[in-house]
Amino acid sequence: MSWRLWGYDLIARPEGADLVILNTCHIREKAAEKVFSDLGRLRPLKAARAEEGGRMVVAVAGCVAQAEGEALMTRMSLVDVVVGPQAYHRLPELIARVERAAGRAIDTSFPPEPKFDALPQPTADGPSAFLSVQEGCDKFCAYCVVPYTRGAEYSRPASAVLTEARSLVASGAREITVLGQNVNAYHGEGPDGRPWSLARLLDALAEIPGLARLRYTTSHPRDVSDDLIAAHRDNPVLMPFVHLPVQSGSDRVLQAMNRGHDRKTYLGLIERFKAVRPDLAIASDFIVGHPGETEADLLDTLSLIDAVGFVHSYAFKFSARPGTPAAALPGQLADEEKSARLARVQERLSVHQAAALQACVGQSVEVLVDRRGRHPGQLIGRTPMMQPVHVTHPGLEIGDLVRVRLVSAGPLSLAGEVEDPVLARRRA
Repeated sequence: MSWRLWGYDLIARPEGADLVILNTCHIREKAAEKVFSDLGRLRPLKAARAEEGGRMVVAVAGCVAQAEGEALMTRMSLVDVVVGPQAYHRLPELIARVERAAGRAIDTSFPPEPKFDALPQPTADGPSAFLSVQEGCDKFCAYCVVPYTRGAEYSRPASAVLTEARSLVASGAREITVLGQNVNAYHGEGPDGRPWSLARLLDALAEIPGLARLRYTTSHPRDVSDDLIAAHRDNPVLMPFVHLPVQSGSDRVLQAMNRGHDRKTYLGLIERFKAVRPDLAIASDFIVGHPGETEADLLDTLSLIDAVGFVHSYAFKFSARPGTPAAALPGQLADEEKSARLARVQERLSVHQAAALQACVGQSVEVLVDRRGRHPGQLIGRTPMMQPVHVTHPGLEIGDLVRVRLVSAGPLSLAGEVEDPVLARRRA
């Protein structure tokens, strides 16, 4: 969105702001609680703005807005605008309405028109860009609030995705990560009027001149298709990295989660991916302490981690979200027990992440430089397997694609030495 078109300029801090927008997440309890903490800190700033003769409009957008709705305005009187994630293209209209009438506005509807059609064409602000192609979820995992806050699965037409991707590349993106709540459930309409799979979309994206790398996230095991696996063999632009959340290694817990897959199926998918691309790196997500989880279930999760050897993963304590089936299940674990189990899972994941990094030492890989490091002259990029690499080399710029020999590994990243001159430079 172009703030200048609304008559606003971005500022670094909320003090003295005329408009503050909180974009929120409702996936975990702490994320939702943080919204109310932030609103509490904004209250005196809004009062001070009023004493100066001005007005601070406070808007809450995203999934907390969708879930709380009017109750959010009742609980927090300083909130002027509430807008859900499927209606945020209407935010300028809602703010204008509030400014004109000095009242309040809310929109948590699921409007029939695609919100993407109402948004301006984005441009890349760096060498790596994100491109949303799918939203919503029809899986209804027992612990997850996404189907209730983001709605049913929706896939953008392939032509719209390709147009946006070309715009991103034209403005300097060399890598695009295709996004979706369940991105491999993508079934957008193709130019031929028939639904395209994610693999077919990735093939079309790979043909865009100047695009060096493609990634996608996040996938669901139930939606892994034969052509998506084959794409990791046949699509030269698609990076050898898959983020495939498993959530638990226990069949009993997976069934309670309503994941729709079991341990054997998940491990079979990993084998199939590795069969077409042996160097493929796998990442995952884990929820620890789901209601009814036993010590034996936790050991199943730890053994699955050992069996796969994830390059990195995210692990979280189970968070009971209001309205989800898991929130009402018996066997809710104490927070102390969930914390202890999470520590064990994270420790095991860290062992494998460090081992994966150490195994890279001595290899020569292509690195896309995407940001500056903490030290003077230091730059950071990522390998095809998404591992961060620190390099220092005269004349190197953000957006450069370079060949690097990896010389050492830390617990979270690699260090490398540039071997060849710049392979490709990002267009300004």
